[in-house]
Amino acid sequence: MYNRILLTRMKYIGDVVLTTPIIRTLREAFPKAYIAYLGDAKAVSLLEHNPNINEIIPFDFSKDSAIYQLKMYYKMYTGNFDLTIDLYSNPRSALMTFATRAKVRIGGDSRGRGKLYTIKISDDGSLKSAIDYHYQSLKPLGIEPKHYKTDIFITESEKTDASLRLQALGVDTTKNIIAIHPGATWPNKIWLKEQFSGLIKRLITETDCEIILSPGPKDGSLMEYLLQVDRSRVHTLPLLPVRTLASILSQCKVFVSNDCGPMHIGVAVGTKTIGIFGPEPIEIWFPYNRNEGHLPMFKKIECSPCRTTSCFRRGNEYLECMRLITVEEVFNAVKERM
Repeated sequence: MYNRILLTRMKYIGDVVLTTPIIRTLREAFPKAYIAYLGDAKAVSLLEHNPNINEIIPFDFSKDSAIYQLKMYYKMYTGNFDLTIDLYSNPRSALMTFATRAKVRIGGDSRGRGKLYTIKISDDGSLKSAIDYHYQSLKPLGIEPKHYKTDIFITESEKTDASLRLQALGVDTTKNIIAIHPGATWPNKIWLKEQFSGLIKRLITETDCEIILSPGPKDGSLMEYLLQVDRSRVHTLPLLPVRTLASILSQCKVFVSNDCGPMHIGVAVGTKTIGIFGPEPIEIWFPYNRNEGHLPMFKKIECSPCRTTSCFRRGNEYLECMRLITVEEVFNAVKERM
């Protein structure tokens, strides 16, 4: 029996969301344990109000001073954890796991840093979902995979605030709201802007819905391009903290997103989510229940999944996997979910 458990997935919004089934399973295995979660401050805000966690430990990557780093390592050192599970296993998370001095420290069997764990996890290399990949770290504890549904717990006050924010933007909240996230970090994860524009035109002319656009930090020109379709029914959100974005997505009927962090947020708040995929395999990054209305859009071509950040093909073959996903297909999928 373990009394104090630290679970850590240090980085990335979508990856943190994908650990929520592991959190639930761990809680059920150790119902009386104190469970803390360490991760990127922005991403772990999505774990607030999660009833399966006792403490969230945010790590602010914008603070690179030696004093802040030592303070965080000291927090690990004095946490009295007897079990630490590192789901990221990069050099920093491995050192922070080692600093806990937990009797049992579980992490990836990576060269060098694998020595910092008492139990090293080796992946068998088979194609598996990100959730099943994380479940490998619970097997040494005798815990089998149980939950697969991701969760973000939005309070009633957050839902009310989200509705007020939408109304302030001019959104008619009595209508079906379709949210669209047209950007992504990797260039070849982005469905073409002309296709997003075509989707918006179909939605406006053939349905009575309101449309909101969710921007990324570098999506200003993309937002302006898409707003040209109809500024009266297409509304752009400001850049928001991810938890605020989650509360707004919870008020939407359907969410269309490229393969990125917000896509996972949409699923976790219970909004029917359509994920548009290019370079990454849906088997890993879209482990979601189709019966709940979630759907990946993916066209396999000879080089897919290439898992590269930029398309190496040229001419008519450039971003072919994305071009083959048609406006008609995505529009029909949205309409079915409305």
